[in-house]
Amino acid sequence: MARSNRQSLTTDELLAVLKAAKEHSTRDWALLVTIYRHGLRASEAAALSLDDVKDGQITVARVKGSLKTTQPIVKHPGQPLLDEVRAIREWLKMRPQDGSDALFTSRKGGHLTREQVYRVFRQHAETAKLPAEKRFVHVLKHSLASHMIAGNANLAMVQVALGHASLSSTQAYVHVSDVQAAEACRKALMALF
Repeated sequence: MARSNRQSLTTDELLAVLKAAKEHSTRDWALLVTIYRHGLRASEAAALSLDDVKDGQITVARVKGSLKTTQPIVKHPGQPLLDEVRAIREWLKMRPQDGSDALFTSRKGGHLTREQVYRVFRQHAETAKLPAEKRFVHVLKHSLASHMIAGNANLAMVQVALGHASLSSTQAYVHVSDVQAAEACRKALMALF
């Protein structure tokens, strides 16, 4: 598989960004953890409506030829900053009743814009002291893919999690060193023989 040069966050960097977001605003924390957990683009997150969240699931109308997905909203008891259920629940308790259907509202009411999502992430990335090359919100999508692959999720599962219509789009996230490939080969052959 092809090697990738896409930037992704380490687990420590991800948690630092989520911590900075949570300390600043419940909305920002809920927004960023949702983007990460579902591999969303900024425009997909900005477009989410209240109706997209129901029965413990979130439905995402993906863009750029990706699939529409409905995925569970996930608890994470081992790492509270990744507990999407709690983040969204806390946000909905304090979400302003502005008459809009926006899940994540702007200060003036209504949906955030894609640019506002960029600014939210960049602000918290700076607070978390991320390197400049990692201060773009799409790094969360790259990070989800990289973290799933590092956790040995197969490519088909990563493809579904990211909403990719084509497996070739998912393969761009694969980072395999020669040592990792050799070790995987050794393990496979040991299991067979």
